[in-house]
Amino acid sequence: MSVYVIYFFIIVLANTVGAISGMGGGVIIKPVMDAFAFHPLAAITFYSCVAVFTMSIASTYKQLKNGFKIEWSKAISISIGSVFGGVLGNKLFTSLLTYFGDQKEVQLLQIVLTVLSLILVLVYTLKSTKTNNITSLVAYFAIGLFLGGFSTLLGIGGGPINVSLLIFCFSLTMKEATIYSIVTIFFSQLAKLVEIGTSTGYSAFDLTLLFAIIPAAIIGGYLGGYFSGKVSDEKVSKIFVAVVVLVIVINVVNGVMLIV
Repeated sequence: MSVYVIYFFIIVLANTVGAISGMGGGVIIKPVMDAFAFHPLAAITFYSCVAVFTMSIASTYKQLKNGFKIEWSKAISISIGSVFGGVLGNKLFTSLLTYFGDQKEVQLLQIVLTVLSLILVLVYTLKSTKTNNITSLVAYFAIGLFLGGFSTLLGIGGGPINVSLLIFCFSLTMKEATIYSIVTIFFSQLAKLVEIGTSTGYSAFDLTLLFAIIPAAIIGGYLGGYFSGKVSDEKVSKIFVAVVVLVIVINVVNGVMLIV
């Protein structure tokens, strides 16, 4: 089976689930692509970024058609923060690659940070009902800055972390948090793509793969947006928890394979 077909199915499935749960798909795409190891780390991170960015457009469009009302002042504040965060996160990622000179060390660091953050997300989701009702637009900017930077560094889009932190800080429902998470993902990944294009350029990557990646991302994002409008907050929460557990397992397996 060709790499085009494998990547296509990975992205369709990951982005469908990611758009429903607000995870964005990258948290699944990145470790699964790592497991197949068809490309070096920088290329996998780039392909994941393109897939998640495309998904966010399709999913947001479908959610708006479903009738979801976005509070644009909040969305713009968190988006501006995520743009700056995306640029900073990508600069840190490239600096780490240069510093270590070995992509395995950077990949292992990504895995450790991803697993630790997902464990915290899982514990919070299952055990805590504590939330805050912060309304400051500055706070939305600050959260966007952090989420954009952290998710771009890890190459995962940041969905699970986005959703949990948005619920905790702003007392959003699960479905509300998924929408603002997708908006954050859109702008942070856009910033990363622009940063790559204006620094190293795209010539180092096999761009023919985008003919499989972009259509798959659109299909997954649209399907996720469609199903999200038909499932309850309770079901979204269950899907969210199940995917977090699955991604933790995949990352742990990848980490063990790197060390052994």
